[in-house]
Amino acid sequence: MAGSADMFKGSGGKPFAELHSLSHYSFLRSAASPEELVRRADDLGYAAIAITDECSVAGIVKAYQESKAQGIKLIVGSEFRVTEVGTLVVLAPTREAYAELCKKITLFRSRSEKGHYQANIDDFFDGFSQCLLLWQPDFSQAQLLAIGEKLKSVWQQRFWLLYERHYQADDERAFQAMVELQQAVKVKVTCAGGVRMATIEQQPLYDILNAIQHGGSLAHQPGLASNNAEHHLRSLSELQQCYPQKWLAETLVIAQQCQFCLSELRYEYPAELVPEGMSASGYLKQLTEQGARWRYPQGVPESIKALYLKELSLIKEQSYEPFFLTIHDLVRFAREQGILFQGRGSAANSVVCYCLGITAVNPAQIQVLFERFISKERNEPPDIDVDFEHERREEVIQYIYRKYGRQRAALAATVITYRFKSAFRDVGKALGFSEQQLQYFRRNLDRRDKEQSWQQQLVQQHPEVTNSVRGQHLLQFTEQLMGTPRHLSQHVGGFVIAADDLSRLVPVENASMTDRTVIQWDKTDLESLGLLKVDVLALGMLTALRKMLALINSRYDQQLTMATIPQEDSRVYQQLQTADSMGIFQIESRAQMNMLPRLKPKTFYDLVIQIAIVRPGPIQGDMVHPFLRRRAGLEEVDYPSDEVKSVLERTLGVPIFQEQVIKLAMVAAGFSGGEADQLRRAMASWGQNGHLTRFEDKLINGMLERGYKQEFAERLFRQICGFGQYGFPESHSASFANLAYVSSWFKTYHPAAFYVGLLNSLPMGFYSASQLVQDAQRHGVAFLAADINASDWNYCWLPKEDTNSDETVRMGLRQIQGLSESRIKHTLMQRPEDGFTSMHELRKSGLRDSDINALARADALKSIAGHRHQAHWQSLSMSDQQMPLFENVKDRPARQLPAPDEPDNIKADYESTGLTLGRHPLALLRNNPELKNCVLASDLMTCRSGQVLTLAGLVTCRQRPGTRSGVTFLTLEDESGNSNVVVWANTARQFRQCFLTSNLLWVKGIVEIHDGVVHVIAGRLKDLSGLLSFTRLESRRFH
Repeated sequence: MAGSADMFKGSGGKPFAELHSLSHYSFLRSAASPEELVRRADDLGYAAIAITDECSVAGIVKAYQESKAQGIKLIVGSEFRVTEVGTLVVLAPTREAYAELCKKITLFRSRSEKGHYQANIDDFFDGFSQCLLLWQPDFSQAQLLAIGEKLKSVWQQRFWLLYERHYQADDERAFQAMVELQQAVKVKVTCAGGVRMATIEQQPLYDILNAIQHGGSLAHQPGLASNNAEHHLRSLSELQQCYPQKWLAETLVIAQQCQFCLSELRYEYPAELVPEGMSASGYLKQLTEQGARWRYPQGVPESIKALYLKELSLIKEQSYEPFFLTIHDLVRFAREQGILFQGRGSAANSVVCYCLGITAVNPAQIQVLFERFISKERNEPPDIDVDFEHERREEVIQYIYRKYGRQRAALAATVITYRFKSAFRDVGKALGFSEQQLQYFRRNLDRRDKEQSWQQQLVQQHPEVTNSVRGQHLLQFTEQLMGTPRHLSQHVGGFVIAADDLSRLVPVENASMTDRTVIQWDKTDLESLGLLKVDVLALGMLTALRKMLALINSRYDQQLTMATIPQEDSRVYQQLQTADSMGIFQIESRAQMNMLPRLKPKTFYDLVIQIAIVRPGPIQGDMVHPFLRRRAGLEEVDYPSDEVKSVLERTLGVPIFQEQVIKLAMVAAGFSGGEADQLRRAMASWGQNGHLTRFEDKLINGMLERGYKQEFAERLFRQICGFGQYGFPESHSASFANLAYVSSWFKTYHPAAFYVGLLNSLPMGFYSASQLVQDAQRHGVAFLAADINASDWNYCWLPKEDTNSDETVRMGLRQIQGLSESRIKHTLMQRPEDGFTSMHELRKSGLRDSDINALARADALKSIAGHRHQAHWQSLSMSDQQMPLFENVKDRPARQLPAPDEPDNIKADYESTGLTLGRHPLALLRNNPELKNCVLASDLMTCRSGQVLTLAGLVTCRQRPGTRSGVTFLTLEDESGNSNVVVWANTARQFRQCFLTSNLLWVKGIVEIHDGVVHVIAGRLKDLSGLLSFTRLESRRFH
């Protein structure tokens, strides 16, 4: 026993290390987070804990961060369930062993579709030369002795039998079987808890998860519930009663061998982008200087040269050159392929990025703050986000895979967690409620009601449910399950590219999309370990802008680019000042439209402010109204010092951008660059002002010491806390302002091209096709209906000679629901010059009955078969492809059906295309008594502010800003345009059902008109959806 005593001494006197625990990254198999497991193990006095998720290391970075904070040793491992063998737990004692483990996980995952893996016993006989193996045999299987002997011969001293006891009926038999197998194979035994819970209180949630995993309900299958809660982390005294002392001591022997720490991981960036004979820093400097000459053909200003040399020096110091070269290579590829892109984020603060062509923001247009991008003190990789056209981003992604190979490049993961709807459904089904019951319970719950929780609403609406034990469990466990990981998905575009095999660093697995692979760590894991990722993001507006440019260049034989579009055009700004911004990037939301007539942008920098000021940060920090008052000359602009003036002069003494807050902390409170950046990171923690308040004393005292008044210091801190509610960097805003200006220029001068570009790029942006078409019509663009003989797949801007108008558009067949894009495009290639003349020809071209029926329903066969009823009848009466007897029979004369009336046509239009080119549905209902005295949206501006009125419209948007407690903005659409309705929380609660679900809403309220902005403050709501003959309506909810 002396050896055991020595072992306890080596582990600080702690007699146990947990070697087999699953976190909730073994999806649905554990009720505990990695952090909870680490904290609890430390509280219980364990020497170490191994996180051994099933074929995964997805939770280890979070466990590592927690273990550093707690001071307990973390062991990295993974478990594998192998049929007819049992469970194999592999631990990584060294960096090389960790690489082996990651490569094996990658191999097992590569054999299966997303979320699964495939491993067999032969996989454990080679490829694990450094790892440790714990085998928990399945004693119901034969051949265990042979397997044990083979494992021992391969793993030798790195092999143990693993015994776990959870006080089941067969404990004695299992213990005896383990002893016999040990004596036969002659290996040591160790023990573990097979942990699935941090504490005993998590057992009910664990049972719920088990039922969800097996697709059953605890009410109907009681066997899904565990017999006890012994899968939790047990106290040392409980463990000593449960396991032989020798087996407990062996856990410490194993833990002492495990010396690997995640801090050992070193990430090397690919080096092949540097030409032979050059250093990375030399090549980056050469490219930057070439780019500077390209950006400044009249000569590079000395100030710009000084800036990029300073940046290059810092980049070299941090060895980030390969990162910049990689991004440069991607944008070079995109430029060569004619793919529009835009670098943004903090990268727009970099003159090097501007010279390399990564960003389009001229440093002369904004006040660059390179410390926002790279800081010596921060010691973390820079952040460069590059947006590519959303329809062509895949070309860039596949270029990365081709260039670096799938062994070296993969997307970061995103952890998909349970949200209310999915948690409510899965918990409810696990408790035995039916899908229909759960939908009924959930239908009128308003999750965004800040004063009344969803639980309180459910109690109020369905007391019979919540009075039952099962109903109480539904409330309790739904709340517990929310936030728990469900599965790994792929990040929107964060790529990790390695110098050699990526799977030595982190396992790689298949994504749900073909030709995609993802690593098992998410963005925060990569940041925690200081690993670089390249963000290859998708932006729909870039796709739309490329299409607009192509239309203009083709029609007018020009070579227009985003860079050559005329700048600072007064007509563009005049249009924006009237809030005519539907479809315009970043300034098309309800809140932005309300701000435009108040701020009245006249220059590009005004647009930068416009985009940034309508954010929760400036709104929460009470910066909006002071800025508007000062801009209108209603309030004096004052600066307490020249240093503050240098930072805030461009925004009239009000901090609007993150960079200004960072600079203020430096010049007014004496923060170093690194301390100011820590402040920025605290601001970026959404709403967690607790992270900001620790800076309060330093900020306020620093300003007081420098002679600033208490009132100024406290006001600045309040504004900084506002940025904790999401402030915008100036660099980010400037990048977006470029796209906002360009899209606004197109809307002003080429409306048909503008709307065609948008409609052919959907789904994207804020508005549906129906709303865009109506806005286009208000701007003088005429639309012709879709027709199989006249339309293409996309919307088409028709030549003037065909229509006698510069602004006529033919609807594209893409708008029709239920059509196969590939089959329609194939058919259009075969379309005769004079068009198709029969449905038989359409079928011969490759269209199926479903395609022809969809065309008929959308009235797109008018040129072949007449009105939609006639066409639909003919399409149904034709013999289909399964009837070869009739395959050569031409279309038979069909009986003549009466044409549909106007309401039928509008109903069919909405149900087949989501929009109508006929009259608006509200125009047909105008004479209905329910709409009597309702004011048109276009007439609201002529009303008196404060007037009580009624209006009605289709609900096209429900928007509730996170920072405006208890208010929802509704957009109602009628035949004359859109109206803005404000619904306060009490009104929403009083009329909850129609507020949440109505498609056609009647509102009685008070109109408010101020600075050209019109609202109706709702007092009463009524659901008139029953008057509509259609149900399909595209509506944005709570954007």
